[in-house]
Amino acid sequence: GWESQILETGFLATFLCPVWNLRPVPEDTPTSKIVIWGFRWLIFRIMIGAGLIKIRGDQCWRDLTCMNYHYETQPVPNPLSYFMHQSPEIFHKFETLTNHFVELVVPWFLIGPRRLCMIGGAIQILFQVVLIISGNLSFLNWLTIVPSLACFDDASLRWMFSGRAGSVKDRVYRLQGRANQQLKVGSYIRWVFNISLGGLIAYLSIPVVQNLLSPRQAMNTSFDPLRIVNTYGAFGSVTKERTEVIFQGTYDNPHEPSARWEEYEFKCKPGNITRRPCLISPYHYRLDWLLWFAAFQNYQYNPWLVHLAVKLMSNDPGAESLISHNPFHDRDPPKYIRVEHYRYIFTKIGSKDARLGRWWKRSHVGNYLPPISLDSVKAFMKNMDYEYPRIRRRKKH
Repeated sequence: GWESQILETGFLATFLCPVWNLRPVPEDTPTSKIVIWGFRWLIFRIMIGAGLIKIRGDQCWRDLTCMNYHYETQPVPNPLSYFMHQSPEIFHKFETLTNHFVELVVPWFLIGPRRLCMIGGAIQILFQVVLIISGNLSFLNWLTIVPSLACFDDASLRWMFSGRAGSVKDRVYRLQGRANQQLKVGSYIRWVFNISLGGLIAYLSIPVVQNLLSPRQAMNTSFDPLRIVNTYGAFGSVTKERTEVIFQGTYDNPHEPSARWEEYEFKCKPGNITRRPCLISPYHYRLDWLLWFAAFQNYQYNPWLVHLAVKLMSNDPGAESLISHNPFHDRDPPKYIRVEHYRYIFTKIGSKDARLGRWWKRSHVGNYLPPISLDSVKAFMKNMDYEYPRIRRRKKH
């Protein structure tokens, strides 16, 4: 879904400015209103799609309890998520109602009169800022702010610029004064092109609108191969429990109760219960995100997870660069790796655990990936056409 949103936003952005004119304010080729409306149509679809998928999806969106779980179970919580999760029940219901208002009602402001459109745009930007502050949803919220900017015209933004002669503000004012002047031939060509662009967007929007109206609405789907006009949606369902996959390595016999297992730590996902949740938005740790999905599936559904374990069993530099702590760094790699499944919950503010510096409490769910060695995965590596690693043991002095 994110890739499609980047493509569509970038596609529209290419038509904001003329190709052969590099001036900040091209006086002969002002920005097309069709492109501006294209951006407004994009933010409308993003938000209304997200709102509809929630109402049609998880029951907790209808009984106003989804925000009871969201902060704790979202892919990568941040420090503020810890405190937001422990807000009163009535506040969580208010948050859920506000979410429905922003995603189901406010989008209609965007196609209304000028003042209503600007109010809608401001609400959308504020909403995205709140999401940025309360969780690590990568660049998604920052990207969603971009089409919301099209809800504001030059007059509403003039306070941001200097009014001295020759400034951007002055040139925009003169450009608006020439609105009724005779257009040049090149401007007519651009006008025809923009009309064609509007027709293309309208045509490609037909299956998108049909999907939005369907009770079987698909989320984050493209109906054209170039992904120029797409349908969006987010968090149609909310997980009620947070589980994590924890990688562990050992030199010992993995079947002995006395085996000493040492844990790997990833860049941002929960692991060590005393580590403060990270703050990385708009950066995106893709591996941590994928491990969040893997935690409520199984390793058979995620063969790449076994491949990652094999890489860690060889202290592969590329794999090491994706994690924050390898307990076997500068040592021989482990002979065995396993993956354990844990349930994580936030500690209570002011509790004994919190006073001891623990952000999380965890309980063991079970084994996720049984202990493997490099010898035991040879057939798997060959079947998946993965490169078998070469191990260099450190010399003992």
